[in-house]
Amino acid sequence: MAGAALVVLSTMGFSVMHAMIQYLGKQGLHGFEIAFFRNLFGIVALTPIFIRYGLEPFRTTKIKLHFARGAVNAVAMLLFFYGITTGIALGLVQSLSFTAPLFTSLLAVLFLGEKMRAHRWTALAIGFLGTLVILRPGMSAIEPGAVYILLAAMMWGVAMTIIKRLTDTDSAITVSLYMVLMLTPISGIAAAFVWTWPTAEQFIWLAAIGVIGTFSQMAFAQAFRLADATAVLPFDFSKLFWSALLGWFFFAQVLDLWVWIGSVMIFAGGFYIAYRERKITGKSPPVREPARPV
Repeated sequence: MAGAALVVLSTMGFSVMHAMIQYLGKQGLHGFEIAFFRNLFGIVALTPIFIRYGLEPFRTTKIKLHFARGAVNAVAMLLFFYGITTGIALGLVQSLSFTAPLFTSLLAVLFLGEKMRAHRWTALAIGFLGTLVILRPGMSAIEPGAVYILLAAMMWGVAMTIIKRLTDTDSAITVSLYMVLMLTPISGIAAAFVWTWPTAEQFIWLAAIGVIGTFSQMAFAQAFRLADATAVLPFDFSKLFWSALLGWFFFAQVLDLWVWIGSVMIFAGGFYIAYRERKITGKSPPVREPARPV
């Protein structure tokens, strides 16, 4: 129950953060700049970890992989934040973000040599078919924001594949610290090309985004330390409801039936892959970070 409660709390936090990003985007702030401040204030929120553990978490033998993960993760985050600021419905953002674990599973087969049986291939097919149900190419115009979010999910799948290798030897704290330390300068360089100074009020919103995003990420990770992934993962679907509610209340966004149907298909595919891994290996897949580029 504690794990489930933390997942629900994290989904609420991420949904609120995404609503804030879209609000600032409507005020003229570029998604790249918002991503930079999310990382910058995220470092501030992680200061207690630096104080407690000192330099110990920075010990690693895979610094090149950390740099590769940081670069890929930065691209994913920049695409994701920019996609949100295009005005895409917040519920649609969450629906498409469900595809990230599908890409991770597929890439693990291609590059890590993991075995995929018929059940998992079927789950992947159902999940990606759900993406087509949502986007309906050829039947309706595809929003540019949806393309950016989907590309971000693909890049996050690459990042998660690298994380699978990193967590063989490095702790979750080490992986997380290197992430924020690398994402901040990379996103800062991207932000420099579109920079406009935020107002005092916008600085408050940006600080809130950084703090809420960081603590939501920590709550999500802690949930999977407290409980089996297959027990708490279904509660991650609640982020679609929170986002749909916030999008409707603040931005008059309404999701059509196809988005809900496709979201269920995508989430079901990802959940079934986790379930099959739990059943075959006898343990849950290692989930140490949210499967979304936050």
